[in-house]
Amino acid sequence: MYRLRVKEIAQAQGYNISTLSRRADVPLITVRRIWNNPRYRVRLDTLERIAEVLNVGVSDLIEDVPEKPEQEK
Repeated sequence: MYRLRVKEIAQAQGYNISTLSRRADVPLITVRRIWNNPRYRVRLDTLERIAEVLNVGVSDLIEDVPEKPEQEK
């Protein structure tokens, strides 16, 4: 399972949702979904555009997290 780190990286660099959307040329609704749902299924080309704006690699935007055992869900 993965978790997107877009929000925390963007905020650390002073970006908000609308500024990131404009600079990355990604629809506002898409950035909002990524921002509010770290498990949102996003296309690789979208992450590439966001990573370029944030001056990080795509792999920096994705964190691999272990899936919780069935009893903890």
